[in-house]
Amino acid sequence: MHDHSPSPHPTQTSRSTHLTNPTHSIRPTPTKRHHSARTATALLTTLTATIATLATLTPTASATPSTAPTTSTTSTTSTIPHCTEAALTIKASIPAPQHPDVLRISATNRTTKPCVIDRIPTVTFGDLDGAAEPDPPTESAPYRLAPGSTAYATVRTVTGRPTPSARTVDFITVAADPSHHGRRFDATAIGAPPAGICVWTPTTTWWRPTPT
Repeated sequence: MHDHSPSPHPTQTSRSTHLTNPTHSIRPTPTKRHHSARTATALLTTLTATIATLATLTPTASATPSTAPTTSTTSTTSTIPHCTEAALTIKASIPAPQHPDVLRISATNRTTKPCVIDRIPTVTFGDLDGAAEPDPPTESAPYRLAPGSTAYATVRTVTGRPTPSARTVDFITVAADPSHHGRRFDATAIGAPPAGICVWTPTTTWWRPTPT
């Protein structure tokens, strides 16, 4: 007895196998590949433009603050008037008798408004020509004195090794500004030896806010 049931068609079996092949089902189409390439190119172009912009802006931003402090300092002192001689109290003394060549001087603003003096004290010795040189060397410049505040400086009447040509004076004169007449101090009044104040290439510090 023969079975006349139809046998599977070879074409149908082959197609079934072809459709279930996992490798074929996940392969990207040419259209998707082109789209991915265009997206990557666009992102790369945007990133390059951003880096170029940041490189251009960075030097300008870092150079901007450098001139600000100079402008602020200049405007602070340029609007303040010079101290009049009557507005100041000047003092001088030799605090240590064992060092008669070291003087302490000060200038106090006794008014209710700020004013400026020269940052180099003007100290002269008896009738000798010239004044104490600033140490360290500097040029004249304004020094601000707030109301009621005091500026201090140290004067050395002898620097280096004195020679026989060193002089002795009976008084000194101290001024907070070269335009002032200054205040005279007799040698005995500031604690100098009875022989007077020995002078040889004298120097003075700049005015400063605290004594040393």
